[in-house]
Amino acid sequence: MTRVLIAGESWISQSTHIKGVDSFTTSTYVTGVEPLRRALEGRGHEVTHLPAHLVPGQFPGDAEALADYDVVILSDIGANSLQLSPEVFEGGTPGADRIDALRGWVGDGGGLLMVGGYLSFTGFEGKAAYRNTALHEVLPVELLPEDDRVELPAGGRASAVGTGHPALGGVTGEWPPLLGYNRVRPRPGAEVLATLGGDPLVAVAEYGAGRSAVFTSDCSPHWAPAAFCEQWDGYAQVFGGLVEWLSR
Repeated sequence: MTRVLIAGESWISQSTHIKGVDSFTTSTYVTGVEPLRRALEGRGHEVTHLPAHLVPGQFPGDAEALADYDVVILSDIGANSLQLSPEVFEGGTPGADRIDALRGWVGDGGGLLMVGGYLSFTGFEGKAAYRNTALHEVLPVELLPEDDRVELPAGGRASAVGTGHPALGGVTGEWPPLLGYNRVRPRPGAEVLATLGGDPLVAVAEYGAGRSAVFTSDCSPHWAPAAFCEQWDGYAQVFGGLVEWLSR
């Protein structure tokens, strides 16, 4: 059993309704974590979800707090949410450098997985902003300096080139189409296990005494359609394999 923290993979949407001369707004809280949570819990892992709006105030700030987990998954949550705790951003007082703490925790034996999305890697309009953080060197890929999203509205199929690697969980056969991903470049020494559009989709590497991995598409819609994240048995094999490899 692996203890997994998933940070992110939720959001709040606000809509403006205009009816004649009147207007009003409605707000909706949405989570995209359920397919990933079900897949990991189905393989016997213990999953804690920290929604995106709670990350600034509650993400573990040091090695002692991170020791509650074996693997941390960052999914669609930008670097600002980790770096800018309320005491730093609102209070203007020095606080914990949580990204540096996460880097040190991985170097000491922890496992880190970054999953793609509009606020992963460099992200939409560069707003995920991990390239200029200490976490960049931990990842098995190099991040682009500009908006790194690749939209595939007609769908694109992954090419698994490392099916014998345990981090892919023994998955075989054709993968369902994905609708987009974050473009990254492989880092020297990393292993690219699957590609999409010729770019890394799944890559893994050692970092100090720990391990890191990336899945550069999403774990839920829209980039991961239901056929990928709800109906494909390989989904649990891939994410289960990654988590189990990261936790050794």
